[in-house]
Amino acid sequence: MTLPTIDDIRAAAARIHGAVLRSPTLKSRTLSEITGAEVYLKFENLQFTAAYKERGALNKLLQLLPEERARGVIAASAGNHAQAVAYHGRRLGIPVTIVMPTNTPIMKVSQTEEHGARVVLHGERFDDAYALARQMERDESLVFVHPFDDPAIVAGAGTVGVELLEDVPDLDTLVIPIGGGGLMSGVATAAKTLKLGIEVVGVEAELYPSMKNVIENGHGAIGGDTLAEGIAVKEPGELTRAIIAERVDRIELVAEKHIEHAVALLVGIEKTVVEGAGAAGLALILAQPEQFRGKKVATVLCGGNIDTHLLANVLIRELVRCGRIARLKIGAQDRPGALAAITAKFFECGVNIIETNHQRIFSKLPAKDTMIEVECEARDAKAIDGLVERLLGAGFSVERVGLD
Repeated sequence: MTLPTIDDIRAAAARIHGAVLRSPTLKSRTLSEITGAEVYLKFENLQFTAAYKERGALNKLLQLLPEERARGVIAASAGNHAQAVAYHGRRLGIPVTIVMPTNTPIMKVSQTEEHGARVVLHGERFDDAYALARQMERDESLVFVHPFDDPAIVAGAGTVGVELLEDVPDLDTLVIPIGGGGLMSGVATAAKTLKLGIEVVGVEAELYPSMKNVIENGHGAIGGDTLAEGIAVKEPGELTRAIIAERVDRIELVAEKHIEHAVALLVGIEKTVVEGAGAAGLALILAQPEQFRGKKVATVLCGGNIDTHLLANVLIRELVRCGRIARLKIGAQDRPGALAAITAKFFECGVNIIETNHQRIFSKLPAKDTMIEVECEARDAKAIDGLVERLLGAGFSVERVGLD
């Protein structure tokens, strides 16, 4: 197996120059203060299709023979690779078919169709869509454009690593998300060639430790609903696993709550929208700051295609985690004036009531009592903490409902 080299990556950079954004790499002062590291972010979510995938897809399409372009291409993707192939395929006059998992966010499906591709929805995960795409490749004589396990795709992704080290030559560590491994393979190839001693750390969602299992002979369970669906791959690539085994220092896992936290912080601090997969690198830095404290560390915000409804849920859940929104179960006597006494405490503490619900039947309280569920919001966590203290002091029982 011939692994892509830095020369392949430089050739890819020359091919795609001018057609793909050279995304900015910026230091985050606030995230640096939070983590104790010097944190740099590469904003690949600013690409036209909002993901780094354009680099590899375009590099591959530009190397097709005229006869292959005429037949058309097919790809399997959870979204970002799909949009990249569809967008650049239309630019180059190449017919494109994309097979996507049925649970792909509707935003990614519609955007892919808007780029002129024929979209086929099939299966629950990438691997299901991949199997159908390979069958259609044979049945319809199409050219398959792999999302990660192809030297041209890896070389295109590697241009991200070249740009990172051009912009910040003295980086100590790169933290890169891993799904199938294309981005990590390209970035690690570039980084380990251009700067000896640089540390390259891979990140997978805790629910999908596919590459970590392969590299470390592990047996971590794979499956479940992850916010980082872009890296929810059951079977990593053969080419990419060989590259990562040789050039990546270690692979870490991040829990869903840390991915959610990173997505929310990027909106709140950097004013940028990033999908779960794109925030996985930052999620690790935030979850394990002791690994990176005092170092110059960069991560790639590799995609920004998150469903708006899902993003809204993530942002609201973050308000819950930081204590600004709460759900309280308040036990009280079922008599006139009980609710008024409770709402008076909310008023005194400056806490706004969003929603209330009385529960008289399905409750462990005595028959003469009622459980009042109140969803509320405040300017900060301290106000709700004060509210709970006042309610307890007034003789009410209070249970706070959490997410974790």
